[in-house]
Amino acid sequence: MTGTTGHHSTTGTGNTPAPATTPRVIVTGSGPTGLLLAGDLAAAGVPVTLLEKRPRKISNLSRAFVLHARTLEQLDARGLADDLEAIGQPLQQLRLFGRLTVDLAALPSRFNHLLVLPQYEVEKVLLRRAVEAGVDFRYETELTGLTQDADGVTVEVCGPEGRTEELRAAYVVGADGMRSAVREAVGQPFPGKSVIRSVVLADVKLAEKPPTLLTVNAVGDAFAFLAPFGDGYYRVIGWHRGRNVPDHEPLDLAEVKEITRLALGRDFGMHDARWMSRFHSDERQAPAYRVGRVFLAGDAAHVHTPAGGQGMNTGLQDAANLSWKLAAVVTGHADPELLDSYQAERHPVGKAVLRSSGGIVRLAMAKRPWTLAARAALTTVLNAVGPARRKVAAQVTGLGYAYAAPKGAHRLTGTRVPDVPLADGRRLYEALRGGRFVLITPEPYEDGRADRLAVARWASDRRTTVRRTTVLVRPDGHVAWAADSADRSSVDAALARHLGPAA
Repeated sequence: MTGTTGHHSTTGTGNTPAPATTPRVIVTGSGPTGLLLAGDLAAAGVPVTLLEKRPRKISNLSRAFVLHARTLEQLDARGLADDLEAIGQPLQQLRLFGRLTVDLAALPSRFNHLLVLPQYEVEKVLLRRAVEAGVDFRYETELTGLTQDADGVTVEVCGPEGRTEELRAAYVVGADGMRSAVREAVGQPFPGKSVIRSVVLADVKLAEKPPTLLTVNAVGDAFAFLAPFGDGYYRVIGWHRGRNVPDHEPLDLAEVKEITRLALGRDFGMHDARWMSRFHSDERQAPAYRVGRVFLAGDAAHVHTPAGGQGMNTGLQDAANLSWKLAAVVTGHADPELLDSYQAERHPVGKAVLRSSGGIVRLAMAKRPWTLAARAALTTVLNAVGPARRKVAAQVTGLGYAYAAPKGAHRLTGTRVPDVPLADGRRLYEALRGGRFVLITPEPYEDGRADRLAVARWASDRRTTVRRTTVLVRPDGHVAWAADSADRSSVDAALARHLGPAA
């Protein structure tokens, strides 16, 4: 795919020297999505430059506060999950609408919980990995124009002190947030609407410790959420139906306290606010996550309400889906057509997250008698019906998503693979480290693609002594190919199709 032309900078070319290695991929935005994506590419040997318009500093003004099970699995495949588990706080139950309890301890994952920790802690771990992998960081550098052709993409940037230059790459990924300059440059619309206006945010100390790790409730016209930073401060998110004012309207602690008292019954003795602000919550999604050689990920591709804590998680899962595909194409191990699957696989997930997070917030905001009755009925059904409750938990935590498989493919194709034990003592997600595919077989198999493929055998357990299914697991933990009884030639053909020729 080739083609679109974006807006152009009118400034001249500056004198900033080019990096020693010309980037094959340029990523914009050093939030969690951009950091994971750039780190993956660099770890795979792909020269990558990351553009960030902010200074070289991680902000502590986090909006995201939770990591879900599927995201933790992706981080485990990079050897990062245990570091975050050590500093976060696990939560095994979610309570919604005061009556609905979602038990996360039953999740089919090593991470059978929600991990509470602020976004900046996630960014610290991802930044360290990206730096160690060799990502070329350009801080205080903003994309001002973009053009693409059949061979690559040229971006115009404005760096420190107003210096301008052009950079050239094979592909560009916009992970630069809701107001994405990349999305604007390729002319992608961002249809949707503001769902909640005048949401208040505050970082405060509390005189009383809340009874639960995450405290959330909605009563009448008020909604409030409390989450700990871990440094003595708590993030408060609040909203009141009758207080619909512009984002720039001044906010004081008294208003935050009042909303919290209405929603939670008390304000827990809030004091010493170090930061307060208003914002509005939108539901928007770009129609195309790929435009020629340019891709959108994270908030640049989709934004939604914070209900369910799915924003940062969905962005990180976007990055995990796209990074291995870009690396395979750039290094010549896969055809460029593989990149079309990013849109096919991740756009439906983004749409589903918009629906689920929007549904939660609309139920929380219910006011009319019939909507309150509907919420009560739904709560009763979910509390009573285990499969329905487990389906909700799987969707919110990301474990329930599978990608569409080609017609005639094995039933497992596209599904998420659990962290199964392997015969050599490793877990699957340990074997996935290094960005490789993993072939799990019932019999030994020799292959010459050690740089791209790890080969393992099923571990026998008390339920089955031998598993006959052969499964090729993608670097993102989904099934690329499977067969219930595969001979050598069919395995060879599948590996050649998905990984390119052996050495």
